[in-house]
Amino acid sequence: MTKELWLTLLSLLAIWNLVTFCLYAADKSLARRGRRRIRERTLLLAAFFGGSPGALFAMYSLRHKTLHKKFTLGIPAMLILQAGFAIFLLSRHFFS
Repeated sequence: MTKELWLTLLSLLAIWNLVTFCLYAADKSLARRGRRRIRERTLLLAAFFGGSPGALFAMYSLRHKTLHKKFTLGIPAMLILQAGFAIFLLSRHFFS
């Protein structure tokens, strides 16, 4: 892959993590106001598809979903799996 493609992929990943953070922030705001919430499935899927760093940062900086086991265990697990997958892809690219 070219350098431009790597930069594009990293940029998209950064944007997706920002979107994920904003989803968690919006859900926290809705919860405080007693309004209709964002589904937990939506929050988990946003993390699953590459937004786990943004989700984890939002969880602990906003103190949101930190009492739910599926979030406190699931989001870090997703992050570890995604980091492992990224290391695998990078090692294949740089050492092949």
